[in-house]
Order: sequence, then C-alpha cells, then structure tokens
Amino acid sequence: MPTLVDFDTVPQLFSRLVKFHAGSDQVVLRYVDKDTKEWTDISWEMFKDKVYSMAGYLYSEGVRPGDRVAILSENRPEWAFTDMATQLLGATNVSLYTTLPSNEVSYIIHDSQACIFIVSTGIQLKKALQIYDLCPHLNKIVSMVPTREDEDDVPYVDLFDEAMESGKALYEEFKEAIHANEAGVKPEDLSALIYTSGTTGNPKGVMLTHKNFCSNLKAAIERLPFKQGGRHLSFLPLCHSFERLGGYLGTLSTGMIISYARSVDTVTRDILDVKPTVLLSVPRLYEKIFNTVLKSVEEGSPTKQKIFHWAREVGFKYQSIAARGEKPGPILSAKKALAHKLVFAKLHEKLGGSIEFGVSGGAALPKAIGEFFFSAGIPIVEGYGLTETSPVLSISPFHNPRYGAVGHVIPGVTIGIQDLENGDLIAELHGDSYPNDLTCRAGEILAKGPNIMKGYWNNEAATKEAIDSDGWYHTGDVGCFDKGYLLITDRIKHMIVSAGGKNIYPGPIEEGFKHEPWIDQIMVVGEAREYLTALVVPEEEVIRNYIKEQGIAASKLSEILEAEEVLKVFSQLFKSYSRQAAAHEKIRNFRLVLEPFTIENGMMTPTMKLKRKVLSANYEALIDSMYAGVI
Repeated sequence: MPTLVDFDTVPQLFSRLVKFHAGSDQVVLRYVDKDTKEWTDISWEMFKDKVYSMAGYLYSEGVRPGDRVAILSENRPEWAFTDMATQLLGATNVSLYTTLPSNEVSYIIHDSQACIFIVSTGIQLKKALQIYDLCPHLNKIVSMVPTREDEDDVPYVDLFDEAMESGKALYEEFKEAIHANEAGVKPEDLSALIYTSGTTGNPKGVMLTHKNFCSNLKAAIERLPFKQGGRHLSFLPLCHSFERLGGYLGTLSTGMIISYARSVDTVTRDILDVKPTVLLSVPRLYEKIFNTVLKSVEEGSPTKQKIFHWAREVGFKYQSIAARGEKPGPILSAKKALAHKLVFAKLHEKLGGSIEFGVSGGAALPKAIGEFFFSAGIPIVEGYGLTETSPVLSISPFHNPRYGAVGHVIPGVTIGIQDLENGDLIAELHGDSYPNDLTCRAGEILAKGPNIMKGYWNNEAATKEAIDSDGWYHTGDVGCFDKGYLLITDRIKHMIVSAGGKNIYPGPIEEGFKHEPWIDQIMVVGEAREYLTALVVPEEEVIRNYIKEQGIAASKLSEILEAEEVLKVFSQLFKSYSRQAAAHEKIRNFRLVLEPFTIENGMMTPTMKLKRKVLSANYEALIDSMYAGVI
C-alpha cells in the first residue's frame, strides 16, 4: 500500500491509490445491481474512470474550487464517484441525511449555497424540486432515478447516468484544467461541510478541511489494523463523519473492499453475503445482537445457561491473555475451542464467519456488551469523537482493551479535562505520549489538534463559543482519565438538576438498562423534579412471549402493556436497580411507551441519539402523571 504519510489532501490520497492499483483488477466497491439483484464489482480502474467522468460533468457545469456540491443519497457507488470528483475539483462536499424533511433540506442547501444538488431516489428528487426556487445559488439538480412524465421538461434537472456518459468526453475536453484544480488543493481548503443534527434549532455546518480528515485518518489507522483485501459492509450514513472517515477514506486508503448494503433493513442478510472482516457500527447493532443472544439463553434450560456463562468466562480469560501478546496454555486453548463450538460459533456465522474485529462509535458502548463480544473472539474497538473533531479523538487499544472506557488519545491530538465550576485545566494528555497512567477527576473534555474543525459555516458566534481563545475545542462531554484511559460520563447539556439541587447524568443510568432483554429503549426523566422516572419502550417480542407463557389473553400491544403481570415485571426490574443506586439516582416510577423512538418520528437524531427535549414535549402528560400528587 502507499505510504500513509505520503498525502495531505484527499486528491493526493486518491492519486496515490490510483497509481498503486494501476493495471490490476483489484475490486474497490461492490453493490447489488437493481436489475440482476446480484452483487456487482467495481475495480479501481473503473472507479477512477467514473470519478473522472463526474469531474468532467461538474466542471462543465461551472463547479470551481471552493464551490459546494450537495449529495442527498443512501450509501452507494454514486456517492463515492460524486464525492471524489468534488474533491478533485477543489470543491466542498455537502452531504445530507436521507431522513431529513424538505424544510431542513431547504435550509442546508440555502445556507451552504450549494450550486449542484445530486439526489438518489424519487422521494429525494421530490424534495429537491420542492426547494429549488428557495435556493438562489442552486443551478442544477442531478437525479439518479428517471424523472416522472411531469418532470421531463424541467430544464434544471439532469439524469445521473446521462451526466456520467457526457462527462467522459467533457473530462477529456477539460482534463488539463481539472488536474490543475486537483494540484491546487491545499490542506487548509475545505473538504466537507457536515451539518450537525442538533436536537434544537437549525443545524450548524461544520467546516472540515483536507488537513482535518487526512491527519485524523493517518492517526486512526495507526491504531486500527485495517488490511488490504479486507471487507467492509457500509450501512452507516456516509454523511456522518464516523462512516466518512472510517468506512470510506479509511477503507480506501488501506486497500479494503467496500460493499454497500442494500438498505439498513437488509444489513443482517447483507452481512451473510459480504462476510465482512471488519464491522463498523453504532452501539445499537451490537446491543440488538447481544440482547438476542441473552434472550435465547434465558429461555433455555439451566444446563444451557450454565454452559453459556462458563463459555463467557473461558473466552474472556483466553482473549485477555492473547490480547497481551502471550500464548494461552494448552488446557485453556482446548476449553476455548469447546466454548467456541458450543456457544460462540453461531454468533460468528451470523456475522458472516470472517469477522476479525468490530468498531463502535457515535455513542457509548455498554461495558457488558463489549466484554461479551471480546469473550466471543470478536473484539470491539471503541472510538470517541465528534463531527467537529473529524471525528476521532481516542481509540481503545487491542493489546489491553478496557470496556467501559473509550481508549487512549490518538497521535497528534491533545485532550484536556476542565473543571466544570471554575474553568481550571485539571489534566492534559498528548496522544503521542501513549501509553500513560494519568488519572484525574471528571470535568469537561477539551481537545486540540490538526483534526479540530475550521469552525461553523457562516456562524462566527457559535465558533467562538466552541473554540476558546487558547485553541481548545469544548466538546460538551463530561469525562476523566483513569490510568491513561479516557472515560466518558455524559453530556453537560443532558445533566438533570433535581428539585433538591442534585446534578444527575442520565447516560450511565440508561446504559445500565441496555442489557436488559425486557427493554428496547429508555429515557430517564427528572429535571426540576423530586425524583427520577423513566419512559420505556419495551422489547415487544420478549413481552409477547412472556404473556403467552403466562396465559394472558391479550393481543394488542396497548392491552399487553397495561396487563398487571407485565407492569409487575418492570416494577421489579426498577426496584432491583434502585436498591443498589444512590438515593438521588433511584428510579421511582415508569411508563411503558408504545411507539419506539426513531429517526422517522423525530424522536432520535440521524446518529441515533435521543432528542430529549422532543421526547419530553411529546410525552409531557405521561411524564406529569408519574409525579401526580408530588408537591
């Protein structure tokens, strides 16, 4: 592979990769053809030609260095063609979540002043047509699907396939100018505008430069053993910085093969087809897998349960020794082989049978889940960062994993811990000093480094609020160092201040319930209240199996959740938790909620985080009922 230090911009990375793979049939992208329904390969040579064709089209449409090109699309090869062509021209990628309603799409296209807007489906084309007249800088819409009969004569809509076809000749015509633009791209130039999916107000455009991405990519790859020929299934949104850096630039730079999932609903089937060697996901997928396994065990015989717990102990002991670079003894190795055969083999099969490790980001991974996969021989590397940090700040090490923490600071980055009350710097740790035994108390996590954003687009006030005069980026997260490992406590803005003046962080409490098979989702409530309560989305399949066993005559979920026997189960669950909790962290009431919290219903952000204010407003009456009679 090309030397990782040998690029400072995305065009430089692309150029070196094209030269490295020249003349070979090495596959870089795979997708399912919509007509044949078969997996189709795209070689590096084909990828290069597609990128140049799109660059020819975009240049002919007036795209020049500094211009913005917007993409509203699921993960697919066309996204990669468009992004890389945009980078070669020195323009800026503006990617949008496909779940955004038209009013938010309008805001981003108008705010970014995008001149070209590329969309994937009929639904996304409809949004683009609705907002076109509201965005004066928008010149052209490019659709990956054919237009309807009533859209055929719209002069500002081009079809993607036709644009690519004409782009071949246009690239030859403008080749010299295109490559002059490519050569002129500097590390300080903008590569992408990523709009944060804030829970309130308009999203902010995070300005990320080539230097931001390339420095972060090189530092992250030092800690992640991505291998040439490895396989990655891309299903997390490419408009999110985690997938953009790890599942796109990271995999491309190391010669891995990217296979695009048909949709988020087909991931489990696509995993069996692709047989990924690395799995990049948010914790939600790992939680679902873990809870499914746990449910199966709990429904099994006492013998099955005993074997499962024995296998976890054996697996954890074996993997801990191996992770330190030591060789487990023959007896432990034999036990591990048996544990794999009896318990963990099915898990490996469901993940394609070739998985070497997983990567988790976007939210905290519960400790119990990390330890389970580690015991099963599938170590999960947890990373921590934010869109504003390109995104990686820390990565957990392979040699000495510690679940419940988010690893060590990566090279080139400095993390500081600031006192929440007086603003003093409690501790500071440079990634280049890894490993380190630093321990300190909790405070706000600050960050410095070449990966810190340039600022917020057209929002100087927000930029000054986020990056102080000393150059520290304020993450808004609370955490500390413990023997060199970074621990995340919660978000400052999520902190609950009870009526008694107690500061309570709901995140760790909620994470503690994520391994409960009865609970699908939970939000802890208690701002300015006398005590904590919880809104709970139960795991429907588990509940239905339970009432069947209990002989309860109810079929509608609404009736089931009102059944005395079901309420008693959850009441006991919270009582069990509260017996071990501090007085101000006890959960004294709860309500079961029918509708799951989703991106589609507006109760979660596109990065799968709870929109707490939205939920509190939507369930205001239900929340008030949990405090009825409290004075």
